[in-house]
Amino acid sequence: MPPAREYATSTTPHRGDQSTMRASAIVSHQAVRERGGVRYDDGSTQARRGTGLRTGAADALPLHDRERRRGGDGQCVECSFDTIDHGHLREILRRRVLDGVLRRLIDKWLNAGVLEDGNITYPNSGSPQGGVISPILANIYLHEVLDTWFARDVKPRLKGKATLVRYADDATFLFEREQDALRVLDVLPKRFGKYGLTLHPEKTRIVDFRRPLFRALFARRNASWRPGTFDLLGFTHFWGKSSTGKTWTVRRSTAKGRFRRALRGVSEWCREHRHDDLHVQQQGLAQKLRGHFEYFGIPGNAKRLHRFLRYVQHAWRKWLSRRSQRAYIEWAQMHRLLKRYPLPQPRVSLSTPRAVNP
Repeated sequence: MPPAREYATSTTPHRGDQSTMRASAIVSHQAVRERGGVRYDDGSTQARRGTGLRTGAADALPLHDRERRRGGDGQCVECSFDTIDHGHLREILRRRVLDGVLRRLIDKWLNAGVLEDGNITYPNSGSPQGGVISPILANIYLHEVLDTWFARDVKPRLKGKATLVRYADDATFLFEREQDALRVLDVLPKRFGKYGLTLHPEKTRIVDFRRPLFRALFARRNASWRPGTFDLLGFTHFWGKSSTGKTWTVRRSTAKGRFRRALRGVSEWCREHRHDDLHVQQQGLAQKLRGHFEYFGIPGNAKRLHRFLRYVQHAWRKWLSRRSQRAYIEWAQMHRLLKRYPLPQPRVSLSTPRAVNP
């Protein structure tokens, strides 16, 4: 009798399924666009052509940069939510995707079990892990649950201006008036509960984002009052002086958590590859730096970029010095090494790409 086989946990689709998913993602995306002229809202920036993380972060600027010049409370609500209910997702797909063959194929992926320690379980929520179809399904689901509801039912009932910026499961609401922010925050759990979603208790909060011009009116009444900031897609948004120093504008810098996580990843990479050839290490670090600068290289964030470069140089020197007991590198030697194996310098883009509605 052959020995019993050992099964590992498997949740990622097979390569053949991935190819089918990729084709289905294109077809379903096209079907959603053409279904009765349905279009994604401008505030939704995931899994859409011409959009990305930086476009989502850029959409948080206009309301509080231009509209706040008129006054108002200036509030923002940050929220994050979790898994997708299959029953509600199928109902939304029936309304938006007319191709029955495509819907049945998506149903098979949703019904696929998860193999763990030889046992198969069939979850009732979530989307195929590792599948290229997952971002499309999540965007369709949250577009109906949040984006359409906010534009159709919420905004007409508000007293001030408001906008929504969402990427994947992270969303930020921007309000002109505090009363509107409190009302929406009160009704959000009910709306999400209807569709099997819950708000993340630690990531859901109201931020006082008043323009500094109006802070002086409240500073005398409350000495402990401090300017509000909020994080969105790796950037910390805060009020700061413009380049001319005459006006206040919304500035962005690399969020502290994202900065530490990126630096920790580089340091770990240097530790694992410290025995590789220096040319190989230089190429790997250059690739990581270019990716970091490409995303975080926006106007006003140059200091953070140069600081990240310095920390990367420190991490590289640290792990090169630990290759052996005699491998310690002085800074004079490190400077000569950097001249021979230079790392990319920070590059700031002149403009931030805007989201386009396909």
